[in-house]
Amino acid sequence: MLNQPFFQVALPIIVTMVATVWAMISTNNRRLDELSKRFDDGLRAVNQRLGDLATRLDDLAARLGRMEDRLFAIETRLSAVERKVDALELKAWR
Repeated sequence: MLNQPFFQVALPIIVTMVATVWAMISTNNRRLDELSKRFDDGLRAVNQRLGDLATRLDDLAARLGRMEDRLFAIETRLSAVERKVDALELKAWR
């Protein structure tokens, strides 16, 4: 039975092909896993930097809000001073 051409020629070829395909798939899977890990690490780094940037932008927005409040207070006081000066000038002309 083992003297048949199938067992002497075809079966070793089939076994060799299966082993080769398995080895190629195994090697490619490891490479793809490494590439996937590097890609994930890169995405984590980008997400971290975007988070830091968002925090900085929030801080800047808060500072700009405080500056806007100060400018509004200064404008209000300046308007009051201008009204007083106008009132004094009107009295001086009379």
